[in-house]
Amino acid sequence: MPSGALDPDEVEKAEKAIGERDPATGGPVERPLPATSAEPVPPEPGAPDPAHDIEQRKREAGVDHRFPFGRPGEPLGRAHPFIFGFTAALGVITAWMLVKAATNAKSVIVMIVVAMFLAVGLNPAVERLRRFGLPRGLAVGAVFLAVIAFFAGFVASLVQPVSEQVTELRKNIPNYVTQLQDNKRLADWDKRYGLLDRAEKAVNSKGFQDSLTDTATGLGKVAVNGIFQTITILILTLYFLGSLPQIKTFFYQLAPRSRRARVALLGDEILDRIGGYVAGQFTIAFIAGVTSYIFLTIMGVKYAIALALIVAVTDLIPLVGATIGAVVVCLVAFLTGTTTDGVICIVFYVIYQQVENYLVYPRVMKRTVDVQPAVTIVAALIGAALLGVVGALLAIPTAAAISLIIREVLMPRQETM
Repeated sequence: MPSGALDPDEVEKAEKAIGERDPATGGPVERPLPATSAEPVPPEPGAPDPAHDIEQRKREAGVDHRFPFGRPGEPLGRAHPFIFGFTAALGVITAWMLVKAATNAKSVIVMIVVAMFLAVGLNPAVERLRRFGLPRGLAVGAVFLAVIAFFAGFVASLVQPVSEQVTELRKNIPNYVTQLQDNKRLADWDKRYGLLDRAEKAVNSKGFQDSLTDTATGLGKVAVNGIFQTITILILTLYFLGSLPQIKTFFYQLAPRSRRARVALLGDEILDRIGGYVAGQFTIAFIAGVTSYIFLTIMGVKYAIALALIVAVTDLIPLVGATIGAVVVCLVAFLTGTTTDGVICIVFYVIYQQVENYLVYPRVMKRTVDVQPAVTIVAALIGAALLGVVGALLAIPTAAAISLIIREVLMPRQETM
């Protein structure tokens, strides 16, 4: 330019001609030309075998400086039989291990589920106490102490009749032995078949003593295991009942933010129905216990309070609980009273169970759980077949939750399709 400065256009043209410059030296940078990569060559007819000819092996494999051992093949897709089989095998193994782990931990899982069920069922009582101004901790403590007091009273009511019967049996054993010895028919059988000698040999045999020891040990293990499970369930119930709001919040937060409000509303409704089911079961059991106590008091049957509590506790079990309690009461009436007393007890409990099954139970469950009577019976039968007593207890609230989800989620979605 006239001023002596370099023309920018000329500089740009020169740089393009020279190419890229080194920032350290300012000189042009010489880059190596891109190396041509060798492509794999398909074998031609009559070509040597690559297992014997090294050059043919390199040509067919496409050996170059980047792939000294030849180009790798295409990756296996998900539809490849090997990948599909391997993934399916891993899935089957994982599912089998999960099922096996759940089977091994079945007792623990059942205890956790029962404890959570009891906590959800007792939560309405805690909320009712909170409306009177009690903190949640005190309300939980009061409800839990009431539950402990109920079961303690139930056990205490059984101590006296059981101890009296054991004492009476121990006193009457010599009389029973004397009666057996003086029995003419038994003496005649003993002369014919040697019953007493056989019985003495069987009792003194090692196998009988070993089986008696094993039976006693098994009963002791069952008793200890039952006590341990009961204490564990009570402790878990206390913890779940105290932290139930935090547990609900945690599970609600697992739902997507756009659906969290609806999930929370449905979850609260399900928990309310479980609480209503527990309240309904206690109501039915209370009615059965009070009715039994009044009837047994009028009949003059011994241990009326203990038998009424047995009826109330067993009546908490759906379908078969009332029958179990009735059988116990009728047996006690036969053993401690006359045959007429036993027959009257049988007639009374047959009539009462019909009234409870067809009038009281469906009305209470319809009001508290909002489940049709036929659904409650079917759900209880299926639950009892799957998990026994625990399944029967959990079946009805589970059916209530499923019916709510079907009515509020599935059916509206079907209307939009």
